[in-house]
Formats: sequence, structure tokens, C-alpha cells
Amino acid sequence: MRRIIGRLVVLGLILALPRSDTRAQSPAAGKTQPNPDSQYRLGPDSLPQEGVPKGEIRGPFTLPSGAYPGTQHTYWVYVPAQYDPTKPAALMVFQDGQAFKDEKGDMRAQNVMDNLIYRREIPVMIGVFINPGRRPDQPEPTPKEWGDRTTNRPTEYNSLDDRYARVITEELLPALKKDYVISDDPEMRGIGGSSSGAIAAFTVAWERPDQFRKVLSNVGSFVNIRGGHAYPDRILAADKKPIRVYLCDGRNDNRGQRRGRKYDPTWDWFLQNVRMMKALTQKGYDVNYAWGMNNHGQKFGGAILPDMMRWLWRDGPVSTDPEDAAERSFRPAVKRN
Repeated sequence: MRRIIGRLVVLGLILALPRSDTRAQSPAAGKTQPNPDSQYRLGPDSLPQEGVPKGEIRGPFTLPSGAYPGTQHTYWVYVPAQYDPTKPAALMVFQDGQAFKDEKGDMRAQNVMDNLIYRREIPVMIGVFINPGRRPDQPEPTPKEWGDRTTNRPTEYNSLDDRYARVITEELLPALKKDYVISDDPEMRGIGGSSSGAIAAFTVAWERPDQFRKVLSNVGSFVNIRGGHAYPDRILAADKKPIRVYLCDGRNDNRGQRRGRKYDPTWDWFLQNVRMMKALTQKGYDVNYAWGMNNHGQKFGGAILPDMMRWLWRDGPVSTDPEDAAERSFRPAVKRN
């Protein structure tokens, strides 16, 4: 009898314990569940490391747009410590630049590039963090307000046309080449983003594979904001293009619940990302993907960004000569005058 009473007391104490504030309500089960983002944290590859030369972020710079008259794009340039102007560098462009370079944010792409370049896991590359376009009278996007209601972001990023590709290939690239030696090989150019910035990155490579062939997509908005859900069918109908794609999304991304809780599959982010993966796979593309538990955001994408970058850039030149001392050493910083 005492054992039974003791067990009941222990059970009562367990039931009386306060729930963690990292728990959230599951819309499907109606039960309290852990926050879908609670397990995702930045690892050492995303943080500054002792002995790793730090690249420099230059800017902000302003780029007037001809593709979207009356607007301008703000961008920053990451120059790795190993950049040598006598050798063409690779290029990686991130949409929603303010979020990807945020030193306290979920991505911290500059740290990832510092660490991976130093360890020869990706090539020496120039990085660009570019914000969506805005009129001069509109506010600059911030890591908290990405500009959907205050800038040209919805039109630029979600439209399935070539205008934003023109911003990157005909406006940004020439501006960069004035100051930096960038490889003309499209295999040495990548582009990425999150949410609408991810579908924008895919559109640039889709429209201009002669310029960009690597795509990094985090929680991509391949949904019916402006017809983005059509991409899987377009991929299957078109000739295969020479692009490589890494998709990541979460099972708790926006799941297509519209007004009145009516389900609309064309607004289901996770479903549409899976459709993208299946279409790219069926067509024979070089595609990789990772499905997490995350909400719509950058927690999961930030945690795996180093792996995404390693995979996208895995075919960089490498020496197998055992006597190649340079290849067996970390990449040192280039001495500058």
C-alpha cells in the first residue's frame, strides 16, 4: 500500500511540473509539443574560430536598377582573407543580404565562409549580400522586417520572369567585376536565399544557367504567391539545365492553411519543396535535400548551412600530390600592401 501511495505522489509531482517554454501547440494533434525550432543551433563552423583569418565585409553599396526602374539595391561584399586579385575567385550571392550577414542571426554566412575557405572545404570566394530593391523613399529591410510590405521584394523575388535575373547578371556582376577578379566559369558561381529569396535564387539559375549553376534554397517559397508552385511541372517539361540544387525545409513550415482553415496545397511550403525535389530528381538533376522539423525561418537552414555549402562546392579543384605542401596546409591570408 505504501508503494502505491508513493508512486501516486511521484506521479502527482511529475504532472505538476511546469512545461518548458520551448513547447508549442501542435495544430494537427491539438497537443502540446516541443517548439519545432528548439533542436536547431549553430555549430562551430558557423562561429568565429581561433586562428582562422577573418574576411572583410565592405559596404553598403547602392546599385541603381534598370530592370526595375526607380528602385535601387543595397549590397555588401565579403572579401575573404585569402582573396588574391591575380587569381579568379568563385562567387556566392545571398538574397536578403541583411539576414544572411547578421552577426547575431541564424545564418552568419561570413563565418561559414571564413572557416570553410581556411580548411579548403570550399574554394576562395567573393560573397555578396544583396537586399531586395526599394525606392529611395522606402526603408531598408532589416533582419526583423525583410521588406515584404515596404520594398519591391514580393515582385522581385516571387515573379517567374527574368527581371531579377537581369539585376544579378546585368547589373550586379558588372559592378563587382570593376573591383574584383571573379571567375567567368558559371560552375564557380552560386546563389542562395531563404523563403522568397530562395525561389529568387532558383529563378536566377533557371533563367541564366550560363552565369549561375549552384542554388542554395532554405524554406523556399515555391508556392502560389505569384505562381511559384508551377516550377515542378516546368522542370519536368523543359530540357534539363546544368544546375545543382540543395533544398532544405521543415515539416512545420507553412502548411497551406488558408482562411477558415481550408487547406490549399499550392500554399503548402513543405509539400511544394518535396515536389521540387521529386521533379529535379526525376529529371536527373544534381540535387540534394534535407527535411527538418522546423517552422518557416532560418533555424534549420542556419544549422546545416556549412553542410549545404560543402555539398554545393564539393567539386572544387584539388591536388592529390602527397608532396604538395600547400594542399596539406590551411589556406593562409594573402599579404596585402
